[in-house]
Amino acid sequence: MRPRYMTAAAIVLFLAHPTGAQDRPVVIKAGLVIDGKGGVLRDAAVVVEGTRIVRIDAGATAITHDLSDLTLLPGLIDTHIHLANHFGGDGRASTRGETPAQAILFAAENAYATLMAGFTTVQSLGSPSDPDMRRALERSRLPGPRLLTSISPLNENSGTPAQIREAVRKLVAAGADVIKLFASKSIREGGGKTMSDEQIEAACGEARANGRRSWVHAHAADAAAAAVRAGCFAITHGSQVTDAEFALMVERGTFFEPNIGLVSQNYIENKSRFLGIGNYDEAGFAFMERGIPLKLAMFRRALAHKGLKLIMGTDAVAGAHGQNAREIVYRVRDAGQPAMSALVQATSLNAEALGLADRIGSIAPGMEADLIAVVGDPLKDITALQRVVFVMKGGTVYKSPAR
Repeated sequence: MRPRYMTAAAIVLFLAHPTGAQDRPVVIKAGLVIDGKGGVLRDAAVVVEGTRIVRIDAGATAITHDLSDLTLLPGLIDTHIHLANHFGGDGRASTRGETPAQAILFAAENAYATLMAGFTTVQSLGSPSDPDMRRALERSRLPGPRLLTSISPLNENSGTPAQIREAVRKLVAAGADVIKLFASKSIREGGGKTMSDEQIEAACGEARANGRRSWVHAHAADAAAAAVRAGCFAITHGSQVTDAEFALMVERGTFFEPNIGLVSQNYIENKSRFLGIGNYDEAGFAFMERGIPLKLAMFRRALAHKGLKLIMGTDAVAGAHGQNAREIVYRVRDAGQPAMSALVQATSLNAEALGLADRIGSIAPGMEADLIAVVGDPLKDITALQRVVFVMKGGTVYKSPAR
């Protein structure tokens, strides 16, 4: 009997010639459609012309892709990855001596793995090589997700408030989509606040003045509170924040992106590849191991705050690219988040957080044709998100089940 879905080898061959956006309408029939905004349709067809969805038509004929036994969703979105981060030729996280050409090829592998996992848009926080990768992906010849980037981060050593403002302007001129700042130490070093209130205000204020969002690494409660008060756009991590900071985020409309289900787990699973590099020491790994249940408890508290703009990012680094859906699975299976809420966060709410809500994140007429299909119903079994068999980005099919 012929296999129901493509083998890995067949997918690689297929991807060498992705099916580009067609002049004629493309009709995708699905047994279940989850629209990204909380809606569900059954036995519906999504009609695509060029790069956009033009209508949803239950009576459509001339089906191009019959996915009647699958669930169709908007392409998933990850608001926090590190696309350039990879294991080198020796299998270690240290890439000393690597050429720029070697490094960009590793990033391309990460982009491919991420797209094949159903993530059609990501925000990389960030690497100086990201703008080149972004341009390559925009040409639609290289298989990978739509990419936004911060290019390089700011921290307590970036200078005076005036110097930080100038640094933000330079990043904007270099093409940064978002400004990333480290307002606290790494969790491996305890996560204490590092940037002064004045430095945080300068970075986020200048980002806002230049029409850019700001994304703040903050584990400590005081670092998160300072960023919220400074009008920063989003807080990431927040492992030590309390109900008081959550209430402040709700009041100010700040987006909150915790990372609870993949990043620490990935470090621990790949301990031998990181250990001995920088602050990846035994003490740092002990911090991360202790932090897993603490972050889980923090996330459960966050769920209790109605109105909190809780979004989905993984902080994917070397070893984690392509496993991004583990974060969503963990939130539902281990933290008890309702599956639909988690799916909305990973699609339409994430699109809002990236400033792209008018283009991506939902299945509706006029939206970009970013569509994925999974085996199973993620509303009943969230692990279905780890069984992606169809990927379309901007009307181009990069992965499809064999029929």
